[in-house]
Amino acid sequence: MKINHALAMALSALSAGLLISCVKPADENKAPDDSSQKVAQDSAAPASAEEGATENATKITAVSISADTEKTYLMHVANDIVIPAYADAAKQSDVLHDLAQKHCQQAPVSGEKLQELREQWLVLAQAWARAEMVNFGPATDSMSNLYVNYYPDERGLVHSGVAELIAANPELTAEQLADESAIVQGVPGLEEALYANERLDAGQCAYVISASSALSTRLKDIEKNWQQSATQLLAMDKTAESDQGLNQWFNGLLSLVETMKSNAIEQPLGLTGKAKGHLPAATAGQSRAIINAKLAALNDTLTDPVLTAILGGNDKNKVADNLSTALADATTLLAQMPEDLATADKATQQELLNHMTTITRLIKRQLIPALGIRVGFNSTDGD
Repeated sequence: MKINHALAMALSALSAGLLISCVKPADENKAPDDSSQKVAQDSAAPASAEEGATENATKITAVSISADTEKTYLMHVANDIVIPAYADAAKQSDVLHDLAQKHCQQAPVSGEKLQELREQWLVLAQAWARAEMVNFGPATDSMSNLYVNYYPDERGLVHSGVAELIAANPELTAEQLADESAIVQGVPGLEEALYANERLDAGQCAYVISASSALSTRLKDIEKNWQQSATQLLAMDKTAESDQGLNQWFNGLLSLVETMKSNAIEQPLGLTGKAKGHLPAATAGQSRAIINAKLAALNDTLTDPVLTAILGGNDKNKVADNLSTALADATTLLAQMPEDLATADKATQQELLNHMTTITRLIKRQLIPALGIRVGFNSTDGD
């Protein structure tokens, strides 16, 4: 089953709510000369009267960041955060591939062997959830991110697509799969094959082996591209005249939070309207694990000692403390919720959404102004 590529990518863009991130020219990326930046008040009402009063009174003073400090931080981001995240996702896909080859020597596969495959899939899915925070660069530029994680699949295309592909080609190879559409590849495709049935037949085994191999190749290509082009991707060579790298990085993180809040919590749980789409890892019933992995990546990045030291250059701001508290509160609540967030009560679901709104506002109204940069055009949340 080979789906027309133009149609497949159009469906991918529509279903995934693809964002086009527009970066301002270098000369517009610099902060205003005024050392104090008043945080813009957005049209949306604050979560509470107390929060609104606090935000209205908040005046964030931008810290002074030298070109050398900015470059050092961006190198740290590339070498210690971005590249390791992609490397880990590739590693976990390799582990799944090796495990599938081992267990699928004699089909059907069920019981403990199937459970081992599922557990490794979840490790892989969490690894990608952490890497997905890098919302620009090789993965998104080439649309490879859709081949790794076709989400949200609002029309249920993965379910039918994977079943049809396996039925049409029960001896599928990784090379053949690489030519198929994003709908039948990556983390969601593997989830469908591993969780839709309580046993894997020979065709499903061939799919899991091929899909994990093709995914590893794609992830390693992204990692290699970052290793070769990190300087350009984060504009490390332009820190003397532009804040382009900082803008790319922090607006990418902001976009991650906004997308997670909307596509992975608010819409599928129907918290502000009719339910739309599905929770991440819905077939596996592991939505909590995926969202927790994203929160962990945010926490590691936004409470990173190197960033904290930069923000500590101005003791008038409490941005780092505010972010740390908000992230800890969201993580604590999430740990108390069931593995499948759809089974949590509405009040708790709404509380999680409120925590995500708080984190979004802190990034927009405190962190970004404190760094002397601006919210980019890829911000979609509306808060």
